[in-house]
Amino acid sequence: MVMEYEQLVRQAGGGDVKAFVELTRRFQQFAFGSALMVRDFQNAEDVVQEAFVAAWSGLPSLADPAAFPGWLRGIVRHHAFRVLRRKQLSAVPLADAEAVPDEEPLPDHILDARRQAAAALAAISELPDRLRGPATLFFVHECSHQDVATFLGLSVVTVNNRLHAARSHLKQRILTMVTDTLHAHALPNDFANRIGRLIETRGDVVDALFDPAALPDLMTELTVSDEARKNGLKVHVMQRPGGGVVRGLAASALPLLPKGATVLSSRRRPQGAIDPMQLDRLVPLLAAATSDERQTDEVVETGIKVIDVMCPIRAGGSVAIAGEYGTGNTVVMEEIVRRISRSVYPVTMFVLIPPPSEVWPPSLDENYSFADALKAEGYSEGTVGAVQTFFLRGVDGPWTAETLASLAAVDTIVHLSRDMILCKTYPASTCGRHARD
Repeated sequence: MVMEYEQLVRQAGGGDVKAFVELTRRFQQFAFGSALMVRDFQNAEDVVQEAFVAAWSGLPSLADPAAFPGWLRGIVRHHAFRVLRRKQLSAVPLADAEAVPDEEPLPDHILDARRQAAAALAAISELPDRLRGPATLFFVHECSHQDVATFLGLSVVTVNNRLHAARSHLKQRILTMVTDTLHAHALPNDFANRIGRLIETRGDVVDALFDPAALPDLMTELTVSDEARKNGLKVHVMQRPGGGVVRGLAASALPLLPKGATVLSSRRRPQGAIDPMQLDRLVPLLAAATSDERQTDEVVETGIKVIDVMCPIRAGGSVAIAGEYGTGNTVVMEEIVRRISRSVYPVTMFVLIPPPSEVWPPSLDENYSFADALKAEGYSEGTVGAVQTFFLRGVDGPWTAETLASLAAVDTIVHLSRDMILCKTYPASTCGRHARD
């Protein structure tokens, strides 16, 4: 089916996010096929992500909508060349593909999949330049010859001839392997649904709106398009309050951004712990918004004795849960939420989650979803009734006196420790602090 895209380009250039989502859906596999020049599926997906951010920023300046395919292809190639220069990747001869070393021992099925992927990319890379583009686009998603021609700016006859020549270069066994592998690694069908729009910014806090059926995961990264500066700003997802709204924390100071700016969900998980200075700014901003200034010296009793005695939670105040993997961070969060969500006074809670670690292997799975894991346990996402919960990246390993001191902006700290678990104390809380004591 011949693409009908020019009207979408005009609408998207005028700021229509829905039109841009549809444009992304139509061209995402073509962009991905072009990005495979980096010879790595994950890097290619990152290139496509960056390319569509840049495309959204540049669309208003595109004078001829009919030029969109070639224009987008140029943006993809630009970002792909940046990756190649940065990593200085080298092509792997097809004969040597199975000997590519892995950085760590892997299960046999994962190792076989990686070897097959390397072999497929190597086979494609050995095709002559003029054949590589049409072959990759066709094999990735069985794009029609007409659509391949449109994207590459070639005639259908030329595409037909080059695809025939590409098949001749690839022996039948290799052709089948390449086709199957590229199909298996194509962009997910929901890639276009990762696009949202900016609602507002408050300090370092960013509110974006997504399709409620395709929300970005908690503890993942968003990219906000800064059209004026031709840049993409990174945002960490810390809350999903409902109605398709996603609340995030900007990784750096935010410039003035227009409402409606494009926000892309990368599904990538940020690694570093939150900066103490940023937390100092964040806590009063979110606590004030949550409490509506209704603060008091009263204590909200949870019924969890060790918390009520050692680290009481102030009505209208803030509390942080800081612990290692295996100490029950989300268990304690859920218990607190269930016990105080009907309180008259609101409470702002920050749950500090450790970065992915071998201590808890599921966290290392690239397909792991933090929100799905909460749901599987029957837990909420912590924002219920009087309680507003925000998930932030904590430290790697045990919390020390120094790292706990970095949470000084929070009224109360619930510190969960493995040492206390060994003493059969639950919750495994070793200390707490009430900032107003």
